[in-house]
Amino acid sequence: MERYIYDTDQKALEINLNDKIYGTFAEIGAGQEVARHFFKVGAAAGTIAKTMSAYDKTYSDSIYGEEASGRYVCESRLYKMLDHEYALMEERLQNEKPDTRFFVFADTVAAINYARTIKGNGWMGVRFQIDPNGEPNEVIIHAKMKDNDNQLQQTAVGILGVNLLFACYFHTDCPEFFIQCLHDNLKGRMEIDMIRTKGPDLKSMDDRLLSLMLVQYGLTEVSMFDETGRSLHPSEFLYRKSVMVVRGNYKPPTLVSMDVFDSSFKQFKDEIEVIPEKASILAELTIQRLLDEDGKIDYKDFLERARLLNACGKKLIISSCINHQNLINYLSDYKIAKLGLVIGAQELLQIINEKYYQNLDGRLLVAFGELFTRNIKIYVYPVLQEDGQSLMKAKNLPVPKGINFLYKYLLESEHVVEITEFMKSNLQIFPYMVLEKIAKGDDSFMEMLPENIGPLIKEEKMLDYNTYKEIADSKAQA
Repeated sequence: MERYIYDTDQKALEINLNDKIYGTFAEIGAGQEVARHFFKVGAAAGTIAKTMSAYDKTYSDSIYGEEASGRYVCESRLYKMLDHEYALMEERLQNEKPDTRFFVFADTVAAINYARTIKGNGWMGVRFQIDPNGEPNEVIIHAKMKDNDNQLQQTAVGILGVNLLFACYFHTDCPEFFIQCLHDNLKGRMEIDMIRTKGPDLKSMDDRLLSLMLVQYGLTEVSMFDETGRSLHPSEFLYRKSVMVVRGNYKPPTLVSMDVFDSSFKQFKDEIEVIPEKASILAELTIQRLLDEDGKIDYKDFLERARLLNACGKKLIISSCINHQNLINYLSDYKIAKLGLVIGAQELLQIINEKYYQNLDGRLLVAFGELFTRNIKIYVYPVLQEDGQSLMKAKNLPVPKGINFLYKYLLESEHVVEITEFMKSNLQIFPYMVLEKIAKGDDSFMEMLPENIGPLIKEEKMLDYNTYKEIADSKAQA
């Protein structure tokens, strides 16, 4: 089914003409444009109970309370605005308009300043009813503006606000349409790197799936969620911390996967520059690892992998960063103290070969300089070679002869670090072996996985559990 794309004014008018939708707009900072769209198109009297902008900080504090951080463009401020304004809606209008679906739209936004020291970002959210007699739902997003002009950024915020409110009332039954709607008429002008939902009418809106779709449809390069599946914004837990990222396939997370996390993170926290209490480790799945043979993403497959990682207690990054440098650039906005990337020895060899053979025209140092920067270390986990005995490690990596001198420098300068403590006995576990056993319903696969996820795979028939047997049975019956 195709989605019809309305322009911004059409969306505002669709909402205004629905006499069952009624609410408040509360905007702080550069977000003054959203309510204007609804006034401009006409019929706003049937939609808008109140608009307000507590622009002065003292006045804003007297309404919503002070922020412990002293910041006004932050998530906690947005929630205070939604709480306050929605409580007023219910108190003043619930008896007057019993058949009306109430909403509160709120945003707190800082646009780019004259000195260009603020790039432009903000928090935006809607608390809204689908059923007039039901509990409210809630959608929260964080956005980064891309325009290099204050007025253009304000205009973009206005469009995004209309898109968000429209999506809440017309696309909650289709997560894909919901995400696509947010970017209507904004391509290249706005990045949305977090979305969080809750409510009785949003059961199909799994935040993990929405996080994936933000990346899939180009609204951001990176999104993330915690071990409970709750969407996170990097500013919540990465700012000025040391971070280790483990890029993998995780289909499924095996005992080897868990050892990669444990052994690499232990070594990372032993680094002089790393404060253990301020260090985090994240699993990363790139979009490319989720594509099937037809170049499409199987959402069920993704959610199963995500749930299994969550069950192992892991936070997860979803990214479109094929190149490690893109991920490094994204994380640099949060002033990461120290960054460690964990990759297998085979993958490192592949990266080095690609850099080498694609840059034989003299750009070799530049190509490697893009990957190995001052505040980053590559931690290399060993891989079992074809003989089933010897290991390929960072220090015996068979790099091309023409790059031996450079690779030796990377080892000596500790840009590339060998993971020294690992479970060699687990290295004979390969994901394809596990998947084959799962498909056959051979429960010995559980011995190859963390103990808490084997039963989950079996009980919920994840990763095509027992499909070989079911196919064989159906053929026998035929």
